[in-house]
Amino acid sequence: MRRDALERNQLQIWVDADACPVVIKDILFRAAERVQIPLTLVANKPLRTPPSRVVRSIQVAAGFDVADDHIVAQVQPGDLVITADIPLAAGAIERGAHALSPRGELYTPDNIRERLTMRDFMSQLRESGIQTGGPAALSLADRQLFANQLDRLLVQRQRRT
Repeated sequence: MRRDALERNQLQIWVDADACPVVIKDILFRAAERVQIPLTLVANKPLRTPPSRVVRSIQVAAGFDVADDHIVAQVQPGDLVITADIPLAAGAIERGAHALSPRGELYTPDNIRERLTMRDFMSQLRESGIQTGGPAALSLADRQLFANQLDRLLVQRQRRT
């Protein structure tokens, strides 16, 4: 599938699947089928994917950032990475790919440094014992924003090819 995507100069979608919400995966499965774009979920545990010629999953070894490292090593310029992991998004952007959070935030070269700084700041707070809480539950508005951003990126890509 990867060779076919490159030969057609086609976008590939990579998903940091260990922490990706099921509802977001479902949106991605439908979008990949609708526009016939290769979608690869990468995780360190087995994943269920629908039967499809464009959807696949890759199980990597367990370990810190193993899935992230695999995605960064494979991503090509113009590909799309779905992740809430800021360092992974930064790595994808460095390689010329796009990065989108499951909440619909498009990471860009302009905003990724700020996101990395905030992530490091929050990490320091947690390490010092300050309770920072986790992210809010994924809302309907988050899902809609994600679907809209994904659709926008896919339409832009189709116009270029």
